[in-house]
Amino acid sequence: MKRLALFARGATFLIPHLYYNIDMPDSDRELAQRIQGGEQDAFAELIRLHQNAVFNVAYRFLGNIHDAEDAAQETFIRAWKFFDQFDRERTLAPWLKRICVNVCLNKLETNRPLLPLDEDLPAPRDPSPSPESVTAQRDLQRRLRAELTSLPPRYRAVIELRHYQELSYEEIAETLRRPLSDVKSDLFRARKLLADRLKDLRHP
Repeated sequence: MKRLALFARGATFLIPHLYYNIDMPDSDRELAQRIQGGEQDAFAELIRLHQNAVFNVAYRFLGNIHDAEDAAQETFIRAWKFFDQFDRERTLAPWLKRICVNVCLNKLETNRPLLPLDEDLPAPRDPSPSPESVTAQRDLQRRLRAELTSLPPRYRAVIELRHYQELSYEEIAETLRRPLSDVKSDLFRARKLLADRLKDLRHP
């Protein structure tokens, strides 16, 4: 089983089962208070609670597992480093996602070519799928992800946060630190771009 080691402020967190969700009893405020009080175990709890959502954000931005794992690790390193700046009256998830989005945008701004899309994505579940159906669904997923990763980063960000993380417009604006009007405009343009690029898949 893959393990994720986070190194920050001299502390090492070894997290088995990187993408396994665990329900945690602490509220965001209580957990944040413990972390800001210096409890390293509390930060490990934060990772276990939010790692899946952070990884999903990174994966949809970057298009492959290796880069997404790196971005997720960098997200939590940055969160640990700057946690003393976190406002305990706010919720943790949008704050972590904003860090992850910024990490991914920084990676994309380097203009480094993306690795090929992963070939081992699971096919959609179907009680009795035919081989043709499985192949078609895989091709559709691959095409959609290819088009998503080809969008400009700011459009990719709003599609990810709205349609995959299911954030409200207001939460997206908070996460990206953009005006609400810009978020709505970017989402409209991103949807139009995707629709235009995928119009050949529409049924006649």
